[in-house]
Amino acid sequence: MDKNQYLDMFIDESKEHLQAMNDNLLKLENDPQNVAIVNEIFRSAHTLKGMAATMGYEDLASLTHIMENVLDGIRNHKISVTSEILDVVFESVDDLEAMVLSIASGGDGKRNVTKVVTMLEKIEKGEQLKGNPISDEVAATVEVVKSSSGTTEIYDDFEVTVLTQAQEQGFHAFQVTISLREDCILKAARVFMVFEVLEQIGEVIKSTPTVDSLEEENFDSDFTVTLITKVSNDEVRNRILKVSEVDNVQVASFDTEAYKTNLSLTTVEEVTIEETEVSEVTEAVQTKSDEKSNPSGNKTIRVNIERLDILMNLFEELVIDRGRLEQIARDLKSSELTETVEHMSRISGDLQSIILNMRMVPVDQVFNRFPRMVRGLAKDLKKKVNLEIVGAETELDRTVIDEIGDPLVHLLRNSIDHGIETPEKRLSNGKPEEGSITLKAYHSGNHVFIEVSDNGAGINREKVLKKAIASGVVSTENSKNLTDKQVYELLFASGLSTADQITDVSGRGVGLDVVKSKIESLGGNVTVDSVLGEGTTFSIQLPLTLSIISVMLVEVQSEKYAIPLSSIIETAIVKNEDILAAHNQKVIDFRGSVVPLINLTDFFEVPKTREEDVYHSIVIVRKGAKMAGLVVDSFIGQQEIVLKSLGNYLTNVFAISGATILGDGQVALIVDCNALIK
Repeated sequence: MDKNQYLDMFIDESKEHLQAMNDNLLKLENDPQNVAIVNEIFRSAHTLKGMAATMGYEDLASLTHIMENVLDGIRNHKISVTSEILDVVFESVDDLEAMVLSIASGGDGKRNVTKVVTMLEKIEKGEQLKGNPISDEVAATVEVVKSSSGTTEIYDDFEVTVLTQAQEQGFHAFQVTISLREDCILKAARVFMVFEVLEQIGEVIKSTPTVDSLEEENFDSDFTVTLITKVSNDEVRNRILKVSEVDNVQVASFDTEAYKTNLSLTTVEEVTIEETEVSEVTEAVQTKSDEKSNPSGNKTIRVNIERLDILMNLFEELVIDRGRLEQIARDLKSSELTETVEHMSRISGDLQSIILNMRMVPVDQVFNRFPRMVRGLAKDLKKKVNLEIVGAETELDRTVIDEIGDPLVHLLRNSIDHGIETPEKRLSNGKPEEGSITLKAYHSGNHVFIEVSDNGAGINREKVLKKAIASGVVSTENSKNLTDKQVYELLFASGLSTADQITDVSGRGVGLDVVKSKIESLGGNVTVDSVLGEGTTFSIQLPLTLSIISVMLVEVQSEKYAIPLSSIIETAIVKNEDILAAHNQKVIDFRGSVVPLINLTDFFEVPKTREEDVYHSIVIVRKGAKMAGLVVDSFIGQQEIVLKSLGNYLTNVFAISGATILGDGQVALIVDCNALIK
């Protein structure tokens, strides 16, 4: 089998199963008696084991199997669920994730898991693990199972399934032990004759040693076969005894139920391909059943994100050519060409919506890994924290999704470490001992907002100012005039930390400044609001997509600029006498609000090619609650443009977020309104 063609699918599906195991383990911790949750975890683990065995990753398959044994003990009520046991299972899932990541990065998926395997085996065998209450009946159960099944043979899931189904259909399942005479010369020939007899009366499911070993005479004088037949045990014995040089035959009934009970207590066997086959067959049957009940249930496919990137790049070129055709149609004033271009614009607009929707994925792909992280960090800090996730179905462009994970990790760690107090302190302040963190996502216009809020201690203004002054972020004189919101913004300064001591979690001042720079590089912004003693909220604003945006094209002298429509409130024409002055700043009265004016000609130092007019074209833009008026020379109109970065050499250009190529081949710079408004 060529594994490479299935590798990407294996990695994707493995990550999904591991995430499902993490999610369900968290649910199990809150509801330890719910067997349905254990079954879900077991199914994910079993499927992962089968896929890993098929792909040849034996270390991954073996560790999953050992973990399965513990899960089987839990669902059969032999092992009681405790936080300590789940810690070990979580650690084994971490090792499985590390193995999958190793495979994804071109490795062999091998990892030293001796420590976690030892702990899993202790749990499985009933040994005490930090006060772990495992049923005292385990040892007795082992003895009962051994005596009732008549042997300690180990079967894989495929063989157990076949034996179970055969017995349900009225067949007998026997474990037959055949002893050849000590002086037998041609042992392989006698084995062949025994198998001939057995195949006449039934079907051999398993032999120990294997058939290959028997043919090569790699055994002493005894071998065991598991047989499915409709004849009695006496007839089986008598038929085999007719073969010459057979010394003795023992026939014992096989008890599948007893074996299943003992399954979690047996030694870990080698994972086989047959095991995978039965898993695949079961899944195929289930899939067919689902398709019958839900005809539209199997209409999705996996598409590599690189293919979508290529498709998006091709469409961006199409958008540029569309703009060029629109320009040519206007210049030639050809009605037929204009109609064709308009039709092409409508078709390409629909195509754009489809492509953008294909790239949109729910933010729960990022959110779903945080509950596990919060649980672990809270235990390390000896705090009680409940994470609530709201709006996980909110969709974002895949390129944005891939980038926001790290900033959110920093914000959540910050909330747990700095925000949420210890249970003792919360109780002394009249709060519940369990703190709460809410991770919320929602759409608003062409933006997605993600909020991380906690009901912790809030931000201490004086402590932040003291640290900021000590770090040289702000001077003592300037600190006296800062509002609360401006003080909170100081937390995003590089090198500033309010932690009293450096720990593994915080204290080095490299958290929130990284968050701010990453979010701004995505065309978004982050703000913070807090009430001392009540909690803190960090709010992130992100664009829906980074590729194609709607803009208002304007002229500034002889140059063209693009202003994103998402930032524009409205446009206006203002006379000279309507422009006022306040604190050396030109302002206008806009619907009862004082709005400062920014002349883009002066701001961008554009060479003057026009005389100043008595009327001024104004674009009113906003950032949150703040507004500004951008003074331009004329409006060109609304247009959808392809956003192109300025490249590595122009990364520090202030108030310009990128550029675009217009239909006539000119380059227009895109104004970053968020940077303009302070």
